[in-house]
Amino acid sequence: MMTFDVTIPVLNEEATLDRNVRILHRFLKGHFPEERQWQIVIADNGSTDRTAEIAASLSQEIREVVLVRVPEKGVGLALKTSWGQSQADIVGYMDLDLATALPHFLEAYDALAVKGYDIAYGTRLHPKSKVVNRTLKREAASRIFNLLLKVYLGVHFSDGMCGFKFLRREVYPSLHNAGAQNNGWFFSTELLVASEWLGLQVFELPVAWTDDVSSSRVEVIPLAKKYIRAMYELKKRRPRTGNHETIKP
Repeated sequence: MMTFDVTIPVLNEEATLDRNVRILHRFLKGHFPEERQWQIVIADNGSTDRTAEIAASLSQEIREVVLVRVPEKGVGLALKTSWGQSQADIVGYMDLDLATALPHFLEAYDALAVKGYDIAYGTRLHPKSKVVNRTLKREAASRIFNLLLKVYLGVHFSDGMCGFKFLRREVYPSLHNAGAQNNGWFFSTELLVASEWLGLQVFELPVAWTDDVSSSRVEVIPLAKKYIRAMYELKKRRPRTGNHETIKP
């Protein structure tokens, strides 16, 4: 039995935090009833609404829920803070909106705990994936971004931006040293890039994904500019050696 932490990075999510954490908790409790095997870690990125208050209340009520306070904004910073404190065998994250269908977590856990992969990630761009409510603008931007990654960084994974990734905690220091250091959203992509550069065993998981268009705050053009700059910085940190292997079902 491997232990795991599921980190949920949040910023001003008072409207949905309580409901969705409870949904995730019920799902995990139903499939992993063992005591002290897992935690849901709410990583608050300096929210200014009632998010931290609600998270603290959940952590007091539910033993498997933990609040980690991150005073500065940045998804990457939130994940690095959470994982840096973790003692679990497996760490990872998913978005609060639960866009990725929860049963996929069972597949990710199996890939890491049973089959021996180092990292498992969800992809919305695999032919077997099922994506709902994805706007044409966001779909096009995602495909262009991932094409740039392939051409510029020489990687082979299909979807670097999907908010559903889990890994063996023991490989995280190596990923950090190989370039996974960004404090923002690009950290999620850096994990996969570094995994390929180091020749780790990567499990690609086609997912059922429902885009929450109403709550999305992502602005494509500014984000694209940040990502292009981040790609440039990441390439400078590329290790001198390393192979790649992406496993596809």
